[in-house]
Amino acid sequence: MAGIIVKSFFTPDESRTPEKTKVDVVKLGGVTALRITLQPGWVWSECVGPVAGTDTCQANHVGCVESGKAVIKMDDGTEMAIKAGDAYVIEPGHDACIVGDESFVAYEFDTSTAETYAK
Repeated sequence: MAGIIVKSFFTPDESRTPEKTKVDVVKLGGVTALRITLQPGWVWSECVGPVAGTDTCQANHVGCVESGKAVIKMDDGTEMAIKAGDAYVIEPGHDACIVGDESFVAYEFDTSTAETYAK
């Protein structure tokens, strides 16, 4: 039997709020998705790192950016900026920061990451 599941990020199943971070989680059957909102001045190692308990982010991110700009720095020193309109995959082993005065908003669709990020 075919089915449809629809949920709104405006009424998420769960919200997580580390410093300068808001993660809204929706559970869609066997898939979990999230909306990440990061405030200007956000740095992963300062805001989420203490919650994760690791030196760098060990999550696999698959998503798209709605607004704002972030710079990702991989453990090997590679850096890349992502901005509104970009789709991305960011593998484990990175730090990140928000650039500019605009909040960064992204939607992510890796169920494993959505279940555990910033928790």
